[in-house]
Amino acid sequence: MSPTDRPNALPRNEGLPFDAGIIEGVRTNTPGVLRRAGTIGARRSLKKDWQAAWLARAVSMIDLTTLAGDDTPGRVRRLCAKALRPVRHDLLDAIGLPDLTVGAVCVYHEMVPVAVDALAGRLPVAAVSTGFPAGLSPFRLRLAEIEESVAAGASEIDIVISRRHALTGDWQALYGEMREMRAACGDAHVKAILATGELGSLRNVMKASLVCMMAGADFIKTSTGKESVNATLPVSLVMMRAIREYEAMTGFKVGYKPAGGISKAKDAITYLALLKEELGDRWLRPDLFRFGASSLLADIERQLEHHVTGRYSAGYRHAVG
Repeated sequence: MSPTDRPNALPRNEGLPFDAGIIEGVRTNTPGVLRRAGTIGARRSLKKDWQAAWLARAVSMIDLTTLAGDDTPGRVRRLCAKALRPVRHDLLDAIGLPDLTVGAVCVYHEMVPVAVDALAGRLPVAAVSTGFPAGLSPFRLRLAEIEESVAAGASEIDIVISRRHALTGDWQALYGEMREMRAACGDAHVKAILATGELGSLRNVMKASLVCMMAGADFIKTSTGKESVNATLPVSLVMMRAIREYEAMTGFKVGYKPAGGISKAKDAITYLALLKEELGDRWLRPDLFRFGASSLLADIERQLEHHVTGRYSAGYRHAVG
């Protein structure tokens, strides 16, 4: 399934010519960001049907992911089956959403054909490419990996940026690499992974976000999930405001994907509340927002079972794969 074939598909971000003035003009108020991020979870409380509705929406925006060295075709097929039926059918029937699925399945390149076959066009397949997670393989090989993943059927490509360009302030180099990666993706949508835990400052996060969007990224994503610090609310706030600023400049809506460390249903609701307040309702759809997660789904399913039955079950009853 191509992203552009989906109903109500938005125009793709075409990018902008590199403008150093925009990047050097970036400022961030770190104390203000921390204060704002610190309040969002403390003042949002959803109960009963409202909570179930938000949790179901969170399920629909999960990139169900397996990125392990011991992945096998059997494991990926089980993951795809879970993606198509993410919550037990009796619970889905009880909440009136029998056809609920996740947003996509995310795997290494080697497993793309398995996932494409298992999903049979019912959900997008995302591939992590470009020397994931470090992004330090030769650039020509990173481009070739993108092209091979697209040829294998991936309709979304999660690429990792060269963090050294951000850390040394070589924003022109980052723009050039991102632009070539975007071109290599063709019709497949590209999610630019910033590895925000390794960028050193919120200002660098803001700059890297804008550079990647200027170069044509369809999504910006926090992390590979392999860093010591992954998605956080302060980083998410900065990246969402970069998206808002970019839309004001260009009219293009760019998606956002927090990844790594989001494993609890209550955290998912907090991120969605921040998203709604900062970017608005249009971003509460899988074409503009994804959670990069695996264990998150199990906790959401557990909470939905409590909503339907009034009882909590053991976590092992809600295996992901």
